[in-house]
Amino acid sequence: MKLLVLGGAGYIGSHFVKEALKNNHEVIVIDNLSTGHIESLPKEVKFYQGDIRDERFLDEVFLQERIDACVHFCAYSLVGESMKDPLKYFDNNVIGAIRLVQAMVKHAVKYIVFSSTAAVYGSHEEMPITENFTTEPTNPYGESKLFMEKIFKWSDEAYGIKYVSLRYFNVAGADSEGTIGEDHSPETHLIPIILQVPLKKRDKLTIFGDDYNTFDGTCIRDYIHVLDLADAHLKALDYLKRENNSNIFNLGSESGYSNKQILSNARKITESPIPSEIGPRRPGDPDKLIASNQKAKKVLNWEVKRDIEDILKSAWNFHKNHPNGYRGDK
Repeated sequence: MKLLVLGGAGYIGSHFVKEALKNNHEVIVIDNLSTGHIESLPKEVKFYQGDIRDERFLDEVFLQERIDACVHFCAYSLVGESMKDPLKYFDNNVIGAIRLVQAMVKHAVKYIVFSSTAAVYGSHEEMPITENFTTEPTNPYGESKLFMEKIFKWSDEAYGIKYVSLRYFNVAGADSEGTIGEDHSPETHLIPIILQVPLKKRDKLTIFGDDYNTFDGTCIRDYIHVLDLADAHLKALDYLKRENNSNIFNLGSESGYSNKQILSNARKITESPIPSEIGPRRPGDPDKLIASNQKAKKVLNWEVKRDIEDILKSAWNFHKNHPNGYRGDK
């Protein structure tokens, strides 16, 4: 298939691009490079720099390329920032989705795989979370993603665009070669932040809150390797082509780890003491998020192949090779 990957120079997008090429897909990438890195893309990938909210830009890309399906990764995704500036998130994430669907309708592209988030669920006591749980986001980021899901739902009803929405839990890790990985500025994700300590990029780790309703007081999250995530996107594309039916799937491991447990595992893998302290809670953070992935296993024939040790080892391998991120490669 000829795939238009939106946000393909970002962390998750670049890993998907690499795996899609291995599976003999032709890949076209759009990215405005506000958070992505052109260095993460293979040289053979055709790249267009621009913003998906720009109707003229999108139209030009769709006119030049005969696209079979879209894979959508470009959205702002920082919970804390979304609490401080919700309109930024609704403008970029929601308006971007509308512009994309308009272009798909105009150019008769019928399939899209969309990166949603576990943040659409909000806070629940019962675990693991299934796709049937109520969606009550506790932050504007999650709300914007839920709006995007509804845009795709009603676009299916009105225009026949078939979508798969993949609700990620916590994504981490890097490719096995250590050539691409997570590089955000500023970094807000726990695992790369932890690894900055043994790399002497920060003095200590701050854990945000130890008074959550969990066994050790710190947030519990379900971590999934970025390569397992990329594989799920490929299987979602196969599903759309085979079944021509829209659907929603959770992507997680069904295993939850607290912040303190992740820190303990990171200390073992890096062989570093990694000093830490407890800081105040971040607004909008639920106590616990653990996925049920049974639906994805059954319908997509997808399975988790990598555990938390694989995640941490691959992330450490990337960050050791790129202590200054992609900037160090220039």
